[in-house]
Amino acid sequence: MWRDFPEKLSLATGCGALVYSRLGYGKSDPCKLPLPLTCMHYEGLEVLPELIKKAGIREYILVGHSDGASIALIYAGSTPAEKLHAIIAEAPHVFCEEKTVRQIRETKENYEQKDLREKLIKYHGNNVDCAFYGWNESWLDPDFMNWNIEAYVPAIKVPMLLIQGKDDEYGTLEQIKRIKQKVAAESLILDGCTHTPHYDQPEATLHAMTNFIARVLKPNQS
Repeated sequence: MWRDFPEKLSLATGCGALVYSRLGYGKSDPCKLPLPLTCMHYEGLEVLPELIKKAGIREYILVGHSDGASIALIYAGSTPAEKLHAIIAEAPHVFCEEKTVRQIRETKENYEQKDLREKLIKYHGNNVDCAFYGWNESWLDPDFMNWNIEAYVPAIKVPMLLIQGKDDEYGTLEQIKRIKQKVAAESLILDGCTHTPHYDQPEATLHAMTNFIARVLKPNQS
């Protein structure tokens, strides 16, 4: 669903890119539902470190959107994260907001009663129900209102770029504010932009990411 954005970012920065779908998404193996409410912790603490190791990645920058951004924060704030140079977090969540739950409830209605399921089949194929309900049912569980990963943020030692749209329907700018209260981070708040900056404002998002990466890597380039 990132379309050609990762390729453009790779070409603009000269960095290689590994783009992967989590278990239950895209062409990855299906997963068993319901997912535990700790699924993002599992992805950040267990899956991502193993993926980096198995892929033989020596130096890297994490780029994540929404849940993926949250997983990157958990990873960087809880593991040695050796050779991690930076994090780019698009529309990250560090706590659960009522606004998020309301929108996810509405999205469920669109999936079950309108055409959202048909649109997502293009990206997830036979995994479409697994991908949707694994995400949707976790966030709509009443106990998920207590979900919070702010405790991981102070331990993050690498530069961060936070990007969010002013019109993000899944979260408020309080998410960015909470992160910046705990650690130094750059932020870009985009006008006329909803939950997916790389789709709504691709040029501004690509420009910001490219410049950020260039500044992060400059001291390491000969």
